[in-house]
Amino acid sequence: MKSIAVTDIMVGVGLILFFEGLIFAGAPGWLKRAMESAIGTPDSLLRVLGIVSAVCGLLLIWAVRH
Repeated sequence: MKSIAVTDIMVGVGLILFFEGLIFAGAPGWLKRAMESAIGTPDSLLRVLGIVSAVCGLLLIWAVRH
């Protein structure tokens, strides 16, 4: 079971790198503007959005696995 979990984590990391690479390659100007916008966003809002995103990701994983 442990090797399956490690494999799943590696696949997840690979998918993150793949999609980030697509964004950097396909829309670098948009990405720079998004990063500049994030700098001006309050930490509390970024924290809430991060938590919501993480929970949605966990729910998606749970839904796919069950």
